[in-house]
Amino acid sequence: MLSASSLMGAAALMTMSDDAKAATEWAEHFQGNYRLMTPEEKAEARTRLERRYSAEYGKKVTVDGTEAQPGVLMGYALNVRKCIGCRRCVKACVEENNQSRGKNPGERIEWIQVLRMERGEFATDKMNHGYPEGLGIQVGGNAYTPAGQVLEGQYRYEPEAVPEKDATYMPIACMQCEKPPCVKVCPVRTTYREADGPVVIDYNWCIGCRMCMSACPYWARRINLTNPVLPKEEMNPVTHYLGNRPRMRGVVEKCHWCLQRTRKGRYPACVEVCPVGARKFGNLLDPESEVSLILARKNVFRLKAELNTFPKFFYFYD
Repeated sequence: MLSASSLMGAAALMTMSDDAKAATEWAEHFQGNYRLMTPEEKAEARTRLERRYSAEYGKKVTVDGTEAQPGVLMGYALNVRKCIGCRRCVKACVEENNQSRGKNPGERIEWIQVLRMERGEFATDKMNHGYPEGLGIQVGGNAYTPAGQVLEGQYRYEPEAVPEKDATYMPIACMQCEKPPCVKVCPVRTTYREADGPVVIDYNWCIGCRMCMSACPYWARRINLTNPVLPKEEMNPVTHYLGNRPRMRGVVEKCHWCLQRTRKGRYPACVEVCPVGARKFGNLLDPESEVSLILARKNVFRLKAELNTFPKFFYFYD
């Protein structure tokens, strides 16, 4: 039987070229699942990617492979009363994690969505007004005005100034579930939960079936329907194999809590950029970490807790 190296050599001969990029692409095609590789194979895979990315983007690109640290379980907390809906977290996430930023349909990818919800109230003078105007239904008597309604397209709002009057904002992203339904349905086992908490994707093994997207109850995954639009000058060269390295067409991607940062002792980009300090990040196994103290002292809830996915993304309010 031909080995992978023999096939790579044959490919170079068939193309009549000693081009490094062509050989690298063949090597990637035949590499195994990342989590099943030996440490030496992982290092070779990262070196191949560094060589290809550096040539493609015209700058020195590093592909880190730092593993999960023992005694660490990452957790996230967000103060929904502090969020002002500025969406700086969205922009910082796009820039840090090399997401596609094109203008055509399917070329714009954002892992974080900030939902804009209208505030409302119950009042006696509204008893006979029927349902709120604009929803197309007027029946019965109802004592409320729009309250917490997310209308189509409100995650792409662009107001002149924030926070807006009578608006509440609720950011959502991957919840990094302890029991992730997306992992259960993946037919090729390309997505899995790391020991320190984040659910990651080996992009080289993703077949683009989108079963994980259907299984996720938090709308946290995106697929590259087209070739990602990532300008060379905007590409972040500090990457992680399971994190923010450039993706290819036809693969799914998602938030991973900036592994290229957090496994080096830094905060995720969205936490650093938040102007009001609404976002908190830390080790859930450390009782003195910021997140652990929030869970112990604040009013905390998780989205769709009834599904028993056990998210490590918590919402709280003062």
